[in-house]
Amino acid sequence: MIDLTLEQLTAATPPNTPWFGLDLGEATIGVATSDLSRMIASPLELIRKVKFTEDAGRLLKLMDARGASGLVIGLPLNMDGSEGPRAQSCRAFARNLQRLRAVPVAFQDERLSTAAVERFLIEDLDLNRKRRAQVIDRTAAAWILQGALDRLRA
Repeated sequence: MIDLTLEQLTAATPPNTPWFGLDLGEATIGVATSDLSRMIASPLELIRKVKFTEDAGRLLKLMDARGASGLVIGLPLNMDGSEGPRAQSCRAFARNLQRLRAVPVAFQDERLSTAAVERFLIEDLDLNRKRRAQVIDRTAAAWILQGALDRLRA
């Protein structure tokens, strides 16, 4: 159940359950969660990558604790809309996760999300570089998830 549209993800998940948003980086996984009504996304946690099974285990444990029923994974497309190695890596993560548990997954275009989040953290919150580094990935995950939630309501 990967590569669902957002509408298919809605149909595949029980109502009044949160979704998780993921920003898959090379060294970290930013995790965000929605509220039960799937209106608002909030940063949740940063998973420092170790091994896939450990990373996936931590993610699934977080999902269980929150009762999350689906995932929205940021897909880092190239500016021309094509998929490069990073996008393929995100798709591989989702496929490998399916081997551990059948979790409904939709992908959300994340082009420029990290740049937008960084600009927000600098201009609106006036965070210094060290503090930005601590929050950027999970905030980017919330940005990705919020974009998907907003698209559903549009």
